Amino acid sequence: MSYPMKTQLPPSEPRLMQLTADATIEVEGAAGADGQTMLPRFRMLAYTGTPMRVGGWRHPVILDLAGLSIPSQSRPIRFGHDPLSGVGHTDSIRVEQGQLVASGLVSRDTAAAREVVTSSRNGFPWQASVGASVEEFEFVKESQQVTVNGRQYTGPLNVVRRSTLGEISFVDLGADGSTNANVTATSADTDPDDSLHDHVDADDPSASGSQRAATSIAPCTPMPAMAAADTVTRLRNQAVAEIERIDGIRTLCAGRQPKIEAQAIRDGWDLQRTELELLRQNRPTAPAVHVQNTAVNAQVLEAACLMTGGSQNLETMFDDRTLQLANDRYRSGLGLQELFLEAAWANGYTGRNFRDSRAVMRFAFGRDIEAGWSTIDIGGILSNVANKFLLEGFFSVERVWRNICAVRNVSDFKTVTSYRLIGKDQYEQVAPGGELKHGTLGNEQYSNKADTYGLMLSIDRRDIINDDLGAITTVPRKLGRGSGLKINDVFWTIFLNNAAFFVAGNKNYQAGTDTVLTIDGMTKAEVTFMDQVDGDGKPIGVMPAIVLVPTALSAVGTQLYKSVELRDNTANAKSPTNNPHQGKFRVEVSRYLANASYTGNSVKAWYLLSEPNDLPVIEVAFLNGQESPTIETAEADFNVLGVKMRGYHDFGVALQDPRGGVKMKGEV
Repeated sequence: MSYPMKTQLPPSEPRLMQLTADATIEVEGAAGADGQTMLPRFRMLAYTGTPMRVGGWRHPVILDLAGLSIPSQSRPIRFGHDPLSGVGHTDSIRVEQGQLVASGLVSRDTAAAREVVTSSRNGFPWQASVGASVEEFEFVKESQQVTVNGRQYTGPLNVVRRSTLGEISFVDLGADGSTNANVTATSADTDPDDSLHDHVDADDPSASGSQRAATSIAPCTPMPAMAAADTVTRLRNQAVAEIERIDGIRTLCAGRQPKIEAQAIRDGWDLQRTELELLRQNRPTAPAVHVQNTAVNAQVLEAACLMTGGSQNLETMFDDRTLQLANDRYRSGLGLQELFLEAAWANGYTGRNFRDSRAVMRFAFGRDIEAGWSTIDIGGILSNVANKFLLEGFFSVERVWRNICAVRNVSDFKTVTSYRLIGKDQYEQVAPGGELKHGTLGNEQYSNKADTYGLMLSIDRRDIINDDLGAITTVPRKLGRGSGLKINDVFWTIFLNNAAFFVAGNKNYQAGTDTVLTIDGMTKAEVTFMDQVDGDGKPIGVMPAIVLVPTALSAVGTQLYKSVELRDNTANAKSPTNNPHQGKFRVEVSRYLANASYTGNSVKAWYLLSEPNDLPVIEVAFLNGQESPTIETAEADFNVLGVKMRGYHDFGVALQDPRGGVKMKGEV
């Protein structure tokens, strides 16, 4: 089966993606022609077009810049993606050689804007973060290749094929160290882009003489002796300061970060900036993208759980896209911890592992989020998955009882009574006036009532720590099997305790050597059944249809049903002997009939019964018609780290009309 690899998100549900990148900010004041300070400009290499580790995604993510929609060249610049903390705006956003470049002005008069400019003057290494909405992505399988942003990559990875740029923010921590941003001051008659490339600090010893001259604002005059002495002193102090700066950088790097050491010395970094860069390099890399993975939803997780548990016929339960996503994302199977983490992440949990297990459980079950914000209902997933395995366990137990009983639907737990029409239950000739005569309800009535049977099991902390998804497949199977065993136990306890039901006085019981299950015994049982009469002494008009036998008589019963003839090899027997009962009565075999734990058990007794819908011998009542058990899942109490599962089944069993069957003792 082939599944589509490309996933398109509904337009009404964009998902915010924040691509975080390093940005080096340099701020310098300058005066315009009118004496007023001009607005600082910036230029950012905001995204390098390379793969990035994304929170909530198993594999790296690449933003395809060819599919990036830029609504306008003027996009907001913010501080930490906070709409209330504006910094400025862009006036140019371009894709250059597979990279995203933006430039603009620090135009907002806010505390955030002042923080950015002031901290930049102090040498703080600001970084940048790009906010975009994800509208379509593609998963590239392992060993497959894809070309994105002019470069070729090998899967597994995710390619965001269509997205829309929202805003760009200054942040204090990023992950893409190949990007940069510069902030400079401009004058009214200076080209913005030229100022980004040509601005040089007049006091920068690395600038050329012509560059320093271009930035000088005073004419050259002879330097007095006192000024010359001051200059020498200043140069000596600068030399000492430079030596101390280089020595401090080497001490901080201690030979462990040669690239940072070389860049810090070459670019004139102070000790504070060098230390910040070392801290950034040594701390765990922050996720470059913070986005809810739209590929993961309740259906995908449910399908992955069933796949891991070995459930069959999933094509009838889920669409192709859901199955493909579940298969691709959880190729090695879904663990129990991963299931809870996926649900917790979807509901707003920001942790990256299961270390804080209680917090994960709270978010997974939606207890730490506002009403209506939960996107994945872990309780619903667990209940749905558990219910499927519950039914597997329920149907794995013998179900002969269902083939010989009538089923009643009851709406509550009260005793319900049914009556049989007797007496004038035949049609009467209609008089010339067209009046129909009434039948009567006699004294033959039968009752039944439903009760609740249930059991609670738990997935405890050990199962979760062991990351064993089998806990949510094995436990429900046990609950389902337990329900199947219970209904069998109740049913056969009532059916076999029939000493007062199948008796000679009811003309539905035969004993003696001629009641053994043979052709002759079957003939006698059929005659006994057919000779039964109603309250008026007339035939009941119901035909026998089922032979119910214990396991010891299974082979004989099957022979009587399927064989055209039965041969007896004793000396006085005729051979062959035609089988007049071939194909008449279907055979039902139950291991409960001969089990010594039940009163009335026998390895030789057998029964000839009518179809339960015609005249039932026994009836099972189900509350609201629910024939299978119900399973519910919830987070365990505070003092227990885990998940509780409870299964319950509402049913009742009662014997009904004795004329619906005949019991043959099978011996003297």
